[in-house]
Amino acid sequence: MSPHRYRWPALALAIALTVAACGGGTETPGASPSPEASPSGAPSTPPASAATSASPGSEGTAAEIVASLPKELAILYDQYAGTVTTAAYRDFQAPARPWKICESESYQGNPWRVAVTEELKRLAGAFQSAGLVSGFEMTDANGDVALQITHIQSFIDKGCDLILVIAASATGLDQVIESAYRAGIPVISFAGAVTSPYAINVDSNFYRWGYDMMKGICDRVPQGRFLAVDGIAGHPIVAQEGAGRDAAHQASCPGLEMIGPVNGDWTPTTTKNVVLQTLATNPSEIDAVWTTGSETRLVTEAFVQSGRPAPLVTGSISGDALGYWHEHPDGFKFYGHAVLPIPTAQTAFRVGVRILEGQKPLLNTLLVPLPEVTQEHLADWFAPCMTPDSGSIFPVPPSDPLPEDLMNAYFDGGAATPPFNYADTPKPCGR
Repeated sequence: MSPHRYRWPALALAIALTVAACGGGTETPGASPSPEASPSGAPSTPPASAATSASPGSEGTAAEIVASLPKELAILYDQYAGTVTTAAYRDFQAPARPWKICESESYQGNPWRVAVTEELKRLAGAFQSAGLVSGFEMTDANGDVALQITHIQSFIDKGCDLILVIAASATGLDQVIESAYRAGIPVISFAGAVTSPYAINVDSNFYRWGYDMMKGICDRVPQGRFLAVDGIAGHPIVAQEGAGRDAAHQASCPGLEMIGPVNGDWTPTTTKNVVLQTLATNPSEIDAVWTTGSETRLVTEAFVQSGRPAPLVTGSISGDALGYWHEHPDGFKFYGHAVLPIPTAQTAFRVGVRILEGQKPLLNTLLVPLPEVTQEHLADWFAPCMTPDSGSIFPVPPSDPLPEDLMNAYFDGGAATPPFNYADTPKPCGR
């Protein structure tokens, strides 16, 4: 049965939801040498026409499956840029336990990516203690697509039972992913989608991320002026985020004047410098800053350095921002979401284990809700070890962003996968 390719049409844009793609700290969470890298170091989300190969799928069209999902999942497919098909795992034969789990990383050059791998190792260790996993192996291609292909082929040759991938390219791994599928090895691509229909993508919707950030500003600052700070000029994700921002701006607060957009490149020093330059040439008050990065502390510091009132700043919550807020409770205004390494690793691992258990994913792309973080709830995210220099300390959501009963909706025969227990998630400052 061929997959039913389907691009989900626009749903009710007035519904704000939490999807994001950044990490924490004072550096871009996954900045990779690859030109296709997203803010979290993942490949850019492929366009709707990118998926090509046909593969076995589940009953019903992708459209029907999406429509049957719980509302909080179905809305995530609104304006999603990738192609959504039925999953290529209807006839997958679950391997015998214990399983060998392998991670193919494209970049380990910053704390966000390192934290992902450390959490995968921790989870694999817990499952190994329970007799479900025989071992865990990780490779790092350092942004080299050809080397990552070699690493994945080596995992196939070694007989890994599951391959977890943060890809250096959205398209470059397609052939080796198909080879893994033919060998009976599921591939989970997370923190960004690949175009192979033989992978299961755990992804985010960057249009919705941009929309939700702007809607948050409109709800709080309906009049005045806001500065838009984009990521890398010309990047596909920037276009998706910007389209969401512009749609929310026109729908919810057209009277709020936009300055920019300017490009901060998802980089701390660049972001701070471009904000300082903008402030120098715009003496009138700026009430908010729309950005999708994790440089919210640096944006605020630029305003303070310029002798300007701190604006409302959107973005992904980070340890250094929470540390700054704790030291300056009246000088940091935030609205955003949480795109964090530990929940990212947990979601990918759990999806993979469910497939190894014989559960059948319904779609090739599983979109994940990410927690909303408001000014009123910053205390729930703060930990005592967080300071303005805590670039490598990441908050942990107070509750599971994708609890087991909600994840069940993505699977035929969905069920929890003990010994995973969200309550066992390591705390930012240790126990």
